[in-house]
Amino acid sequence: MINRVEKLSLLSEMIAFAKYDKDIKEIEYNFLLGVAKQLEITREDFDYLIEHPVTYTHLKTHSERIVQFHRLVLLMNIDQENEDNSSGATKLYNFGLRMGLSHESITKVLYLMESFPNKIVPPDVLIDIFKTQYN
Repeated sequence: MINRVEKLSLLSEMIAFAKYDKDIKEIEYNFLLGVAKQLEITREDFDYLIEHPVTYTHLKTHSERIVQFHRLVLLMNIDQENEDNSSGATKLYNFGLRMGLSHESITKVLYLMESFPNKIVPPDVLIDIFKTQYN
């Protein structure tokens, strides 16, 4: 189980990812707030993180990193107004590498993403991709 510092780091990382296009849109804010609630982070702490990011903490387990990567995939594709996802895909790729995920798996997820409705890779497919590369 991840501790509070790791949870704040995860959320801070997601906020930074959402800010890559300068503004956090309402739909992104609501999604991030939902993740904060899931992580048992108060709205006050969440709002504080928006203006005051915390230092990145590397997740210890591979499965925690995969879950975080999946959250970032969802966040990237939640805003359907943004048709040009090339900069988002590059940012997602770089975040995945920083988390220590294999570039083959990240590339495969980004490639397969286009074939799913709303570009959202189902969790079981994503897990299978990373399992194949991890073994």
